[in-house]
Amino acid sequence: MAEVSLKVNGKVENHEVGENTLLVDFIRETVGLTGTHVGCDTSQCGACVVHVDGVSVKACTMLAMQAEGSEVTTIEGIGSSEKLHPMQEAFHENHGLQCGFCTPGMVMSAIELVSKNKSPSEAEIRDGLEGNICRCTGYHNIVKSVQAGAEKMGG
Repeated sequence: MAEVSLKVNGKVENHEVGENTLLVDFIRETVGLTGTHVGCDTSQCGACVVHVDGVSVKACTMLAMQAEGSEVTTIEGIGSSEKLHPMQEAFHENHGLQCGFCTPGMVMSAIELVSKNKSPSEAEIRDGLEGNICRCTGYHNIVKSVQAGAEKMGG
């Protein structure tokens, strides 16, 4: 066991964890935030994407101990039910989700993509979301959602 201390959605979290505890398990089981999903256990689907110090990371590929001292933002930390993040609004308004399982990872990846490219083309969006898999849609509405989210975010 090891002590880990990091900031999750602005709140300092100090916990003793097993040295092999994945960041996704720390977030879901230790901190109790279940918006970050585990979809594949093989780093293929992107449902577990969070931001670690502002960078999109698949939380199933990182140990909690590797995030020591970092600032982690999950889907719960970007907006609220009263005031959605602009990217969340865009996904809602453009029907960029069906079952919703992949949506948290898609939204987190899209936010980083738009932070680096204020007005991404369709091809850039598809390339930027390549590590996120949706098993329900053909990605058309997801791309529309990211384009609309980029506009809402000032692109």
